[in-house]
Amino acid sequence: MLAELKKQVLEANLALVRHKLVLLTFGNVSGIDRNKGLVVIKPSGVAYDKLTVKNMVVVSLEGKRVEGSLRPSSDTLTHLALYRAWPEVNGICHTHSAYATIFCQARVPIPCLGTTHADQFLGPIPLTRPLTRQEVQKNYEANTGKVIIELFAKPGAKGRGKPNPLDMPAALVANHGPFCWGRDAEEAMNNSVLLEEVARLAFKTMQLAPKARPIPSFLLNQHFLRKHGPNPSYGQNKKS
Repeated sequence: MLAELKKQVLEANLALVRHKLVLLTFGNVSGIDRNKGLVVIKPSGVAYDKLTVKNMVVVSLEGKRVEGSLRPSSDTLTHLALYRAWPEVNGICHTHSAYATIFCQARVPIPCLGTTHADQFLGPIPLTRPLTRQEVQKNYEANTGKVIIELFAKPGAKGRGKPNPLDMPAALVANHGPFCWGRDAEEAMNNSVLLEEVARLAFKTMQLAPKARPIPSFLLNQHFLRKHGPNPSYGQNKKS
């Protein structure tokens, strides 16, 4: 129900403050009702301590505001582009969290240096190409979504197929900030928390050991698949 989605999106936005991923009014989380084709998102420029279920904004997948008196987040068109491209994604989160944004500004992907990273992200966190002048000046937010989607349209390493957005639920937008996503708004927010931590660990590791090498692929796969594979051994059996 849309009422439940609004509550979930509100709680996910408020969690960004608790996890210290946002300052002032920066950042946003959204969620989608796939049956209705409606997206709930944070209103633009509203302080987090002023957010309520009532001031969440509802927009169509085409970007038309269908509910709420406030303007939706300025990043709405980026969220909508990702929702249209990836039907398996039902929640999106954008922040300017410090360490992840450092990598965005340096235009450096976040290398997978250890199992903390491998537990959640199947490989290095990819970096978009910079937007062109024309892309910035016309349809900037939609084009931000476009360059993220481009990352997942290319074949993976060693001849593997196209990357799955749920295996790599994050991207770094060059000179901008990170976007994360998931099966719902809460998962998208959680992925933003984890992204910031792996960015912090990578940054500190690279300071201590500039020549640190990425985790071996066999260890990466072991850690990722035991949590996210078809027969995960991590956690409890939901059927029991």
